[in-house]
Amino acid sequence: MKQPTLLLGITGGISAYKLTDLASRLTKEGIRVLTVMTDSAQQFITPLTMETLTKQRCYTQLFDRQTPEEVTHIWLAQQADVVLVAPATANFLAKMTYGLADDLLSSVLLATTAPVLVSPAMNVHMYRNPATQQNLAALQQRGVQVIPPEEGLLACGETGEGRLPETETLYRWVKKALAPQDLAGKKILVTAGATREAVDPVRFLTNHSTGKMGYAVAQAAWQRGAEVTLVSGVTALNCPVGVNRIPVTSAADMMEAVQQHWQEQDAFVLSAAVADFTPEHPAGQKIKKEGQSQRTLSLAATQDILAWLGEHKKQGQRLCGFSMETEHLLENSRKKLERKKADMIAANSLTQPGAGFGVDTNCLTLIGPDWEEQLPLMSKEDCAGALLDKLLGDQS
Repeated sequence: MKQPTLLLGITGGISAYKLTDLASRLTKEGIRVLTVMTDSAQQFITPLTMETLTKQRCYTQLFDRQTPEEVTHIWLAQQADVVLVAPATANFLAKMTYGLADDLLSSVLLATTAPVLVSPAMNVHMYRNPATQQNLAALQQRGVQVIPPEEGLLACGETGEGRLPETETLYRWVKKALAPQDLAGKKILVTAGATREAVDPVRFLTNHSTGKMGYAVAQAAWQRGAEVTLVSGVTALNCPVGVNRIPVTSAADMMEAVQQHWQEQDAFVLSAAVADFTPEHPAGQKIKKEGQSQRTLSLAATQDILAWLGEHKKQGQRLCGFSMETEHLLENSRKKLERKKADMIAANSLTQPGAGFGVDTNCLTLIGPDWEEQLPLMSKEDCAGALLDKLLGDQS
């Protein structure tokens, strides 16, 4: 199997130092990172730094041939499975737009047939300048993917758009560019995290869910080309890159969000830990304990989101629910599959070491109407990929 190759083009911006972390992370994952640096980029970081982190030569000169038969910019262009230019300065974006080829990186970009990503990073007014915006629009029309800059405090002291995204964001865009886009054109709704049911303005009923499994599914689906809506309960996790997150608090909030977006979806993955019951009469003020040795809390059942979708889903829509059990895992999960009219249940046991809430691994059993598949203990990201394969690919 061919080793995937990223050609990383670094231009002269202060945020160039962030690319060291990205290059190191990708290299550790087995991705070959070939770095091309402009003269200006070398004012901020050195070729030696990139060579040390990537274990590959860093290229800086258009006419620096290692062998007589090697045409450096053509060879580099042919090696790339994806090209990322980051930080992409206003000057370099203008060069790309007008097809200049006056250095190694600009020549590589004219010669490559690989997907090209650019991550603009500059002063907010330079970014908003009509010339820069027109250049970005022109590049997008030619198929270049533009990674939006983040907002915040800039190196110049001003605040606004223009920050180079953090490593995680760039990493996910690269992974998407390298991944098969087999879910392109699909719309997938994912629920994740815990709901909170108010007892009074201070207290609430909830559970141990952190949302990690659902967030992994949302990220994996986006990386494979899907348009993802993530209805998220309370969690400390950052929004997955490229995903439309709808934050909710209670089970009723989650149901409302799902009902607003369900009709246009191709598939649903309901991994949220939704409360089965909610206080029937939440107190308007904090409940005091003085003078009370015990208190009874009256609970009412919440509306079942999985069952509602099972009743209402249209032909062709695929529905996957989750089942967390402490006993009789397969028996209880298969009953849930039939009762809720789902296409698949992802079952996991709270008693399984390395699975369940708050950890980065899971051990799922995928259950369909007449089949089941036991997955080994693996990362939640790998679990997400296997789940999507089964739900939207192999449906036997």
